[in-house]
Amino acid sequence: MGSILCEHLLDRGYQVTVLDTLEYGQHSLFHLCAEPRFDFVFGDARNEQALAPLMQAADVIIPLAAVVGAGACDRDPSRAKSVNVDAIRLLTRLRSPNQLIVYPNTNSGYGTKSGASFCTEETPLDPISLYGTTKCQAELELLQLSNVITLRLATVFGASPRPRLDLLVNHFVYAAVTDGYLVLFEKDFKRNYIHIRDVADCFVHCIENAAKMTGRPYNAGLDDANLSKIELAEKVKQYVPRLYIQAAAIGSDPDKRNYIVSNARLREAGFVAKRSLDDGIRELLIAYRMLGRHPLKNV
Repeated sequence: MGSILCEHLLDRGYQVTVLDTLEYGQHSLFHLCAEPRFDFVFGDARNEQALAPLMQAADVIIPLAAVVGAGACDRDPSRAKSVNVDAIRLLTRLRSPNQLIVYPNTNSGYGTKSGASFCTEETPLDPISLYGTTKCQAELELLQLSNVITLRLATVFGASPRPRLDLLVNHFVYAAVTDGYLVLFEKDFKRNYIHIRDVADCFVHCIENAAKMTGRPYNAGLDDANLSKIELAEKVKQYVPRLYIQAAAIGSDPDKRNYIVSNARLREAGFVAKRSLDDGIRELLIAYRMLGRHPLKNV
């Protein structure tokens, strides 16, 4: 997400400084190095010595550093808590009240719902996983402060310099073009989706409309993309006709995501996601052709 967001912020004329450990060995920001309004600092968001001087120069803070996903958090719970919660507490201790924070949460915090009624920002948060719990704890503490906007992001999709293949749309398209089949558990569970570039545009919108948006959480997703897993798989099949879809009785979502989400509050604040699932599937099909042969597969 960071590389796409940097592009959008720079395009809008902002000065952007990134703090990152680059722990995945990624080179996704190389193309921005020639931009005079871009700067990079190698460091950890939990390190006060690295963070403090950068905070002093910032007008807006977007804390993207996180251990993301239920599986990643469960593999290293102490790290998840330190990055997802403790780093946010450090950031809030160092910030000035006149600095805007735009914080990305996950709408998986709504936990187990029926999938029959809309979740709004007034729906009680009931996270199931450690991931959802840490992100919602950070949001709760941030919203007690002034000059904060939080975004409860739908499941993100779309191509980026370092794409995540575990996200549902990205995974379904990848499996369709590489394996040719999908085995679905909880096939009727519903969730909402949003394109990664719409997420970046939403951050920009929050910055530029902060005066009327601070102090509240906002669901951020596509209004027409509250789909079940089977509905999403069938949409992917429209682009990859050879895809074989099989429902299975085994398996479960660690976040128990089965809900539809209302994005009305964000729409009333002037922002509407515009990139469709079809747009994302088409670009992913092109992106995956660029991946070539898997380094561990002799095919």
